Formats: sequence, structure tokens, C-alpha cells
Amino acid sequence: MKEQSRRAFVKSSVGAGLGLGLSGSAPKELFVHHVYFYLKNPGSESDKAKLIEGLNKLAKVPTIKFVHIGTPAPTTRSVIERSYAVSWLCFFNNLMDEEIYQTHPIHLKFIEDYSALWEKVIVYDSVGPKR
Repeated sequence: MKEQSRRAFVKSSVGAGLGLGLSGSAPKELFVHHVYFYLKNPGSESDKAKLIEGLNKLAKVPTIKFVHIGTPAPTTRSVIERSYAVSWLCFFNNLMDEEIYQTHPIHLKFIEDYSALWEKVIVYDSVGPKR
């Protein structure tokens, strides 16, 4: 069995999850959508669990290529923002797929069912440079 470095393993694993070819290159229009949720009751583990439950349902929107649901890491550098409760990171092939996601019934139902849990949401959308 061929050994591979941790870096090569992570790159190939993430690449496979994003549907990247063997060359390791991303789709030209890769669209990244990263959302940070700030709960109304920041100390409530049950509210956090309920939001994560909703995000797992939201992950079923078919235009999403890869999703990661996370909570603040236990890192302490001064540049790290840790006041959010849950982050939602997802990748799309392009802007059009992200726009379909925005109006998809699963997304609209998620907002209807879970928006009472958060007081603030911050969204960072990004695209890679044109190749």
C-alpha cells in the first residue's frame, strides 16, 4: 500500500468531496457561501443542537456540492472570532447554483423553522479568481 502525506490525503479527500478531478483543480466558477450564526441564547446547548439539526436538513439542497457545519475551535489567537455559535460552509459549482439554493423550498423551510433561534447572521460569499 502506498503511503501518502497528510497534506496529500486531505487535498484528495476534500477534492473528492467537491467533485474535483484528478488534476486537483476546482471548477472555474466555484462559489463559496459561509454563514455565521449568533444565537439569541448563546449559552443554550439545546438551541445550538436544534440549529445544527436544521442545517443537516438544509444540506440536502441538491445544488450544494460540499457542506461543513462547525462550531468555534478552541484556538486563542487574537485574530480569531469565536463569538458565533455555529458556522455553515457550503460550496456550489457557480453563482446560479447558489441562487437556486437561496429560493429552494428546503432553504425557505429552514429559515421559517429555525430563524427564531438566531439574533444575527453574517454571510461571506466568495468566488475564486478567473483562470
